[in-house]
Amino acid sequence: TDGQSKRTIQTLEDVLRSCALEWTGNWDDYICLVEFAYNNSWHASIKCAPFEMLYGRKCRAPICWDQVGERVIEGPEMIEVTNAKVVVAKESLRKLAHVRKVMPISIAEN
Repeated sequence: TDGQSKRTIQTLEDVLRSCALEWTGNWDDYICLVEFAYNNSWHASIKCAPFEMLYGRKCRAPICWDQVGERVIEGPEMIEVTNAKVVVAKESLRKLAHVRKVMPISIAEN
């Protein structure tokens, strides 16, 4: 895989990891919410949200598919909470990216 794919996978892993601390139950019950939040958040590389880039418009209704044939419309408050968690996770990652570790240098004498 290329660097961009690796970065996307890492971001999704980090978001799921941070959300798993607060959500109870099975993480795959909430993956559709994380996917929705990710696909509707602004990306610097494309200067818009992936959903908007793909469909040419903003997403109007959050619809997640739980099982084949079952359609569930998630409540706006749950989507809002998920989006807030994605923002917090991105900020944490941004802060960690700017932190540099200073390692002590040992000089060996001959």
